[in-house]
Amino acid sequence: MRKSHPVRRAVLAGAATVSGIVLLLSLKPASDPGAGSAAGGAAPPVAAQSPQGGRGAGAGTVTGDAARTQYGPVQVRLTVSGGKITGAEAVQAPKGGQSDQVTADAVPKLNRAAVAAGSADIDAVSGATYTSAGYVKSLQSALDKAAAAAGPAAQESSGADSGSGGGGRGEGDAGQGTQVLTGDAAQTQYGPVQVRVTVSGGRITDVEALQAPKGGRSDQVTANAVPRLNRAAVAAGTADIDAVSGATYTSAGYTQSLQSALDRAGG
Repeated sequence: MRKSHPVRRAVLAGAATVSGIVLLLSLKPASDPGAGSAAGGAAPPVAAQSPQGGRGAGAGTVTGDAARTQYGPVQVRLTVSGGKITGAEAVQAPKGGQSDQVTADAVPKLNRAAVAAGSADIDAVSGATYTSAGYVKSLQSALDKAAAAAGPAAQESSGADSGSGGGGRGEGDAGQGTQVLTGDAAQTQYGPVQVRVTVSGGRITDVEALQAPKGGRSDQVTANAVPRLNRAAVAAGTADIDAVSGATYTSAGYTQSLQSALDRAGG
């Protein structure tokens, strides 16, 4: 009886060892695939996001020429997307002494006005006549550069569309073209006024003053009157516009130069 007892223990221990090995082998395959699928499930979203994150729709940035003013240069940089101004900032503006306060007050207002108007036809900020005039000048040069950069693409597109028209293509292109015409300089008591007009599809789409009275009080009068005259010319589509109060001579010279530019468009 005593000799058989150790044998039983050996048999029972061996059976227990075999059962333990079987249990381990049965559990291991179940855990490995689960861990693999968890890792595999996390990786695809990261891979899917990285190409998209690197290719956002970018906007174009263009910087206008620096405009010299009595208190320092003003230079404007625009962000243009889809043919519209989406952002404006002053890269340079008058600084030092009182100019710091004027710039801090005026530039944000001018930036907002440029985005809202979508053009350089914005009003001067009260108390910042010189800064406003320089801002508008640099803003216009930035817009001119943006238009020039977009021009070739627009012309290519127009040419491709009209190409299907065969022999009528040349006539169609001529009819849809844009003319930029400069009027004669009109002499006034306070200095010359000269206007440049952009005409597209037989309509005035933009006007700017290349020359206007300047120096002393004339600077403030010009900064106030010219943007209004520009807007009035585009709205009327003719030179039949009202004079701006307090700028009688400038208004008369503007109208005279505007009419001479329109006469050339008609010719």
